[in-house]
Amino acid sequence: MSAAELHASTPAVAATSTAAPIPAGFPDLTQPRFDQNTYLGRLKHFLEMTDPRTLLASSAELARAKQLMVEYGNGVIDPTLSVDEYWRAKKLYSATYHPDTGEKVFLPFRMSSYCPTNMLIIAGMLMPNQTTATILFWQWVNQSVNVAINYSNANQTNPMSVPEATAAYAVAVTTSCTVALGLSRWAAKRALPKPVATVLIPFTAVALAGSANVFLMRQKELREGITVTDEEGNELGQSRTAGRQALSQVALSRVLTAAPCLVIPTAVVSRLEKRAYFAKNPRMLVPINLALIAASLMSALPCAIAMFPQYARVPVAKLEREFQNRVDAKGNPITHVVYNKGL
Repeated sequence: MSAAELHASTPAVAATSTAAPIPAGFPDLTQPRFDQNTYLGRLKHFLEMTDPRTLLASSAELARAKQLMVEYGNGVIDPTLSVDEYWRAKKLYSATYHPDTGEKVFLPFRMSSYCPTNMLIIAGMLMPNQTTATILFWQWVNQSVNVAINYSNANQTNPMSVPEATAAYAVAVTTSCTVALGLSRWAAKRALPKPVATVLIPFTAVALAGSANVFLMRQKELREGITVTDEEGNELGQSRTAGRQALSQVALSRVLTAAPCLVIPTAVVSRLEKRAYFAKNPRMLVPINLALIAASLMSALPCAIAMFPQYARVPVAKLEREFQNRVDAKGNPITHVVYNKGL
């Protein structure tokens, strides 16, 4: 997020009494702390954004973090605070507030809440002796949460209206539940090898349902595009090509997030259940399975979304003609544009 975007997306707040101009050599807080041109840098960045400990911050801490970031965007800092304290404020701000709107993301749908929120759903989905009705209920809950996460963390430069979002929700949940439940029931009627039945089919169902969810819930970005800017943060217009690229990357990251969560716990539990103790006490496998899923979720999410930068920088040659042969405010040719792909 550029300084201009930070200032535009947040309301003015009163500066602290100790506010002072930003000194030379102070870190650029409008940019991520870690190099976004490398996978390791992006991984470190998203480990901070998905850190569940940020959920424990009080309202006062969050308001203070936002105030510090707004003041920084206005060109002043509190000289009584250390650089590390400013990075802490930046971490809280980035994990809590939407970069396009400056508004707080509802807590259960923040990326830092992805693991805790999904663990509650997974616990419900793993309950024994489920009927078709309960299976369908948990699929509905799961896909509804996916819709909320996709919508809450989407690019908001071209947001859906309430009627559009409601219609998209209905279609996305219906499609996702039909895909997930239909494929699972199809597999149950066939004598498939255990690895296929326990890993490949669930993974395929989750991948297809999750991808459909992303594209349906953010379909406006496909139809009308998302806002692209020059490298100074000046808006250039809406690009459908950028919208397609953004959604494809988000959908792929959802698939990559699901893979370890389905493969690793299943592989470990299938080995444990062969042991005499667990054969006699199968219920003891439930907490182990949940712990493995939690660990997989915690590690897979940042690893998956770090595959692509949140703010993509692309050559104008790859976009529509209207973005080519443009010049910036200084009269220099614009060769690349930037956009927020969302999470």
